[in-house]
Amino acid sequence: MKKLLLASVAISGLAFAAPAHADVDLELGGYFKGYGAFVSQDEIANTDVNSFDMLRNSEVYIGGETTLDNGLTVGVHFEFDTDSADNATSHVGESYLYFSGDWGRVNVGEESGAGYLLQVAAPSADSNVDGITQFINPFTNQVAGTVTFTAPNLDYRMVDTGNIDKLTYLSPIMNGLQLGVSYTPDTAKYAAPAGLGTETNVAGVYNDAYEVAVRYEGEFENVGVIAGAGYSVVKEEAGSTATDNQEAWNIGLDLDVSAFGIGMVYMENNNGEAGTGVDAGDTETFVVGVDYTTGPFKLGATYYNAEDKSTNGIEFDRYTAGVVYEYGPGMTFRGSVQVLEQDNVTGTSDTDGTAVLLGTQVNF
Repeated sequence: MKKLLLASVAISGLAFAAPAHADVDLELGGYFKGYGAFVSQDEIANTDVNSFDMLRNSEVYIGGETTLDNGLTVGVHFEFDTDSADNATSHVGESYLYFSGDWGRVNVGEESGAGYLLQVAAPSADSNVDGITQFINPFTNQVAGTVTFTAPNLDYRMVDTGNIDKLTYLSPIMNGLQLGVSYTPDTAKYAAPAGLGTETNVAGVYNDAYEVAVRYEGEFENVGVIAGAGYSVVKEEAGSTATDNQEAWNIGLDLDVSAFGIGMVYMENNNGEAGTGVDAGDTETFVVGVDYTTGPFKLGATYYNAEDKSTNGIEFDRYTAGVVYEYGPGMTFRGSVQVLEQDNVTGTSDTDGTAVLLGTQVNF
């Protein structure tokens, strides 16, 4: 009995002893993007879209990282969206583990795939409003009768798998060139992007996904060059004649000459076209942007075109011009004017809207 008691005491001591751990560098940060929006857009009968409103997008992130004696870096990263409906669900935007070294980097968990991580963005008037990810959208959905103003987020990021659990490898940068690949075993594991099906793996439902991307950054004759391309495919479970694999690809080029920048991006998405040969209609997106930087000011302008070529397709043309002023480290004032024109194929009237946005972004 005495021996058993001594053994149990020893085991308890091991269980409650402080575990050995590496010296971890902790990270806490985030941002707040807040705007006042003056909006004029087409409206349906008996409705009145606010001519002024306040818009915001904010996020908090935390993480920890350590580098072992053998050179391996190990870290974790978490992001929390803090605005609008996300408040009700304490939405976690990202949650992943990563390993890195001279051989590259591996991400494991909820994070965007290689297609987005290596994607090239065009210059913007205000990256929150007309950038690769549109954080601030001033327009409101208006759909009734002969008026159709859908006002979606008109960004151009590769997000076919979103921040769903995946495995991503990013190569080291060699002579300015970097490669990346991602594998997502289940595109419907959490709240999948629209159109990617349910969690059950049956015929006609989207399941696993693959991404590959390449990016180059360098300089030729005093011209900075960023170029890249990406491809993704979301696989449909075999046996369906109603859908096919969803495929998307993009190419991008950004050139910087002194204080001037110009860039272009082109994307296509087949929207999971019908396996019976009936074309579901590709969505084609083209973006061109220019900017000029002088001191704390950056002036920019973009043109965005997206065309849904399905039977009930819609075409968007968006024009944006603006200025960003850095008034402190990680702090900017932002102002822009945006015009959105929507051409409706379905016979409803074409619609448009104009917005003036004034705001600030604070990173901490």
